[in-house]
Amino acid sequence: MNAGNAVVIDNLSRHFRSFKAVDRISLEVRTGETFGFLGANGAGKTTTIRMLCGLLSPTSGTGTVAGFDINRQAEEIKKSIGYMSQKFSLYPDLTGKENLSFYGAAYGLTRQEVRERTAELTDRLSLGDFIDRLTKSLPVGWRQRLALGVSLLHRPRILFLDEPTSGVDPVFRRKFWQILYELAEEGVTVFVTTHYMDEAEYCGRISIMHQGRIVEAGQPYELIRKHRSENLEELFIDLIKNRETLNAEA
Repeated sequence: MNAGNAVVIDNLSRHFRSFKAVDRISLEVRTGETFGFLGANGAGKTTTIRMLCGLLSPTSGTGTVAGFDINRQAEEIKKSIGYMSQKFSLYPDLTGKENLSFYGAAYGLTRQEVRERTAELTDRLSLGDFIDRLTKSLPVGWRQRLALGVSLLHRPRILFLDEPTSGVDPVFRRKFWQILYELAEEGVTVFVTTHYMDEAEYCGRISIMHQGRIVEAGQPYELIRKHRSENLEELFIDLIKNRETLNAEA
């Protein structure tokens, strides 16, 4: 693996019988980068991120995450990353603090480390008013913030976020992204999937995915200039239309 890259994948595919959820994609994500995986629901983003997190085996292709091979070292990858899924892996009948304690132990942290990290993350993520409430009673936005805290407990250097702000208001999304920016400034690699155009603009680089393939990748505003689009939304629509036209002609 290149020392400057946190993620490298080459011709990665995942098929479910005859359905090609991910079809021969290649990309590199640099260490400390905020990288956006942009695409509509069903484009293959979640399947890709699950392969990168060691949760799903590729059908074909190769890749490394944090220097570990996604085909052979899934357990090492899981220990090295933070992962926040679309469906939060939180226990609804535990309080926020109890969830953090449970996952801290699962990550192998000592009780003292769990206490220290819980205090740090409670302060950083402004969870003080919610940390002792049952998770099922929290608004969606605060559950998301708690889930982010869980994914950060063991100080991962690569953070995978799958549609992390789906279902929350724009103000909360901006606050969430402020936290992600702070993490990136500290050298954490942030890999985020989204279908929100405004979120994609926050990323240093993006890839646009459609029907299992990456159709374009680069810095958002460079791509807008390259394709002479007015904005990222217009760029996305035009690229998808062009791809569908090519597919229809093939």
